[in-house]
Amino acid sequence: MGKLLYFFLSCIFSLPLLAQSYNLDSSLASLKTKKDSTLHALKKQRDSIYKASETADTATTLKEYAEKEKWERLKAISSFPVIDAGPNSGVVAVQDVTEVPDPNIEYKLLFEFTSNNPDSMSKEINMGLAEAARIINLHVASGIPLKKIKPVIVVHGGSLNAMSTNDFYKKKYKTDNPNLKVISELKKIGARFIVCGQAMAFFSFKKEDLDPDMKISITAQTVLSSYMLKGFKLYWI
Repeated sequence: MGKLLYFFLSCIFSLPLLAQSYNLDSSLASLKTKKDSTLHALKKQRDSIYKASETADTATTLKEYAEKEKWERLKAISSFPVIDAGPNSGVVAVQDVTEVPDPNIEYKLLFEFTSNNPDSMSKEINMGLAEAARIINLHVASGIPLKKIKPVIVVHGGSLNAMSTNDFYKKKYKTDNPNLKVISELKKIGARFIVCGQAMAFFSFKKEDLDPDMKISITAQTVLSSYMLKGFKLYWI
């Protein structure tokens, strides 16, 4: 009776883990199907062309899908301790770590945020925001308490687009702003966003075009210098 009860409880506690596991086999099988289909199409297309050209195209395709498979495998072992801003914001598990940061000190993180996705990636999370989320995730995964992390994000240049309201973004890119959820999650953990007034003038942004929680400075340059003098570590994103 005791063994039966143990088996029953093990099944119950295993269910959440199974439900949350990343389906790597399915993802790799899908990639293999696409790869085989692409290779087949290339072969048919190149039958009437020099063999050397066909070989080069095949090698390029094999390399491309090998890279995709690598990232699928990394996604399967990645975690998002604080913020999920897409696969590029995850933390890959590392075994036998021998160097760890001091969890008792305050980590002042200053992000100089200038990244702007190309128009073709307007439906994707801004690469700079994803990197900010990754850096914060890495600190927490390393054992630093979230309350010890103080992020300040200085917005200037093309990154203003990511910080715009959904209405503004939609008028410009014909799609909803995919960055708003990440911005909201960053604000929940205490991140402070400061926008450069000079960049607003250069890129023709009004205050009402931006997320209402954005702070505005005359220039990003004085924000960067003043926070660095306060001991903040600068990251370029």
